Amino acid sequence: MVALPKQKSSYDAGTAAQRCDPYPAVTVDAAGTVVSYNQQAADLLARIRVGAALPEVAPAWLAEAHLRHAGGGRGEPSAWAGGRIGELRVKALAGPGAAGTVTWWLVSDSAPAAAAQELARERARAAVLQELSSDLLASLDVAHCREVTVRRAARQLADAAVLVGMSDGRDFPVTRCTAGGPVTEERIALETGQLPGLAEALRGLPTVSSAWIDPGAVPSWAVPEGFVGEAAAIGAVLVVPLPGHGAPAGCLILLRHPEGSPFSPAEERFARLFAARAGAALSLARSHARQARFTDAMLRDLLPPALGRVHGIGFAGRYRSSTAGERVGGDFYDLYPAAAPGAETVAVLGDVCGKGIEAAVVAGLVRHALGALVPLAADHTRLLALLNRALLAARKTPFVTLVLVSAVREGARVRLRVSSAGHPAPLVVRATGRVEQAPVSGTLLGAIDDLEFVTADIVLEPGDTCLLYSDGITEARGGPLGDVLFGEDRLRAVLAPCAGMPPEAVTEHVQMIAAQWLGDGPHDDMAVMAIGAPGRPAAPGTRQTKEM
Repeated sequence: MVALPKQKSSYDAGTAAQRCDPYPAVTVDAAGTVVSYNQQAADLLARIRVGAALPEVAPAWLAEAHLRHAGGGRGEPSAWAGGRIGELRVKALAGPGAAGTVTWWLVSDSAPAAAAQELARERARAAVLQELSSDLLASLDVAHCREVTVRRAARQLADAAVLVGMSDGRDFPVTRCTAGGPVTEERIALETGQLPGLAEALRGLPTVSSAWIDPGAVPSWAVPEGFVGEAAAIGAVLVVPLPGHGAPAGCLILLRHPEGSPFSPAEERFARLFAARAGAALSLARSHARQARFTDAMLRDLLPPALGRVHGIGFAGRYRSSTAGERVGGDFYDLYPAAAPGAETVAVLGDVCGKGIEAAVVAGLVRHALGALVPLAADHTRLLALLNRALLAARKTPFVTLVLVSAVREGARVRLRVSSAGHPAPLVVRATGRVEQAPVSGTLLGAIDDLEFVTADIVLEPGDTCLLYSDGITEARGGPLGDVLFGEDRLRAVLAPCAGMPPEAVTEHVQMIAAQWLGDGPHDDMAVMAIGAPGRPAAPGTRQTKEM
């Protein structure tokens, strides 16, 4: 049933003739004389006038229904009556008023149909907004959000759409599209006063109605290519702001062809709802882009560096995080090339207590501290003692183990000075296939003041390789039941066939075998670094393979 407004007295300021009711309304006294009526009733009953007898200005069925209500009929009169007025079928509802008056509300069959049409339009608008949100959030990319916005706006709100983004201080990003046409984007240095409402929209303020914007005033940059020949030929223009999260996200300019209808108030309201969804998505995408840039900048300092040959010495490294999809963790390695061939290049591989991004941040701090202390690398003990002191002074003391190596080329050989601070001792793979453990030991850093280190001098002959590794390799659990440690003996067996290989092949081989051992099981961060003396290895007949 259609909901009707509450009845008021026919003789006060709220009579039907003075109110803006949603339906035609006629107030008639007990004698059948028209007391008042509203504009809708005047549109429906062409001859109606105050003072006229109802049978003279209304159909007979309505006059008879009023007579029954006024006491001229038998029995209790019905509140409803019905019949035709011209081509319309109309239902009349009687509402009793003061002094015997009756106000008749006239509801045609077209009113429910109009309500149904409006409901359908509202559902269609809701579907458009839902599809827009789904498309916008499919990718948190600013360019994607702009493209989706202008495509859908051109197809569903107007004939063409132009999105003006926020300026970076020099120019504005402008994205254009016609209905069914391609999307174009460029950056333009424009004057915001060129188009009425543009400056206000870019500040997030409400803009004027499209009726107040002269289509001939649209600048050429705001007209997509192929839309019309001249800006003056545009039929209607609407400028709406794109509100963001705490700051404007830009504005949307909607254009229609001359033969199209102007923007109605309902269409302008819907365009603002559309713009609110687009602005929120753009704001989120911009925030995501800023966060991504910040993360990338941070990761550049946290990622392991690219390694290669330095002054005739081969360096290679491989890293695998404990967390799938992460590129950083608690294991790290770094390289500080010497300024001249006769000076020592410093390499380090370490392990920070913990996993994930938190451990990676601590590892980054350790690497920065090491970078500042590298000029003191001629004395490993002093360098490690200073690093230990810095870690102990930190607000949250991290435990760190590491291997420090100073390498210099001496003819065909490479001389290494190796120190370990609580870290697994490096393994040396001779060109003959023999695998040796570096005779080093020491105290982990960041735990106590008193430190002890044993530094070893190692000479790499041509074809020899020194492998630095984290305990994520030897402590990897795998095998048939997934509970057997990879172990140092197995690592030695894996390294023996690598005799004479370049450092890059050695690190990749170790990581590959360790990954196969693990399968899909959980594991710690895994880092390896190989330092090699390039040259011709020993003859294959002299290779000695150590058994497990």
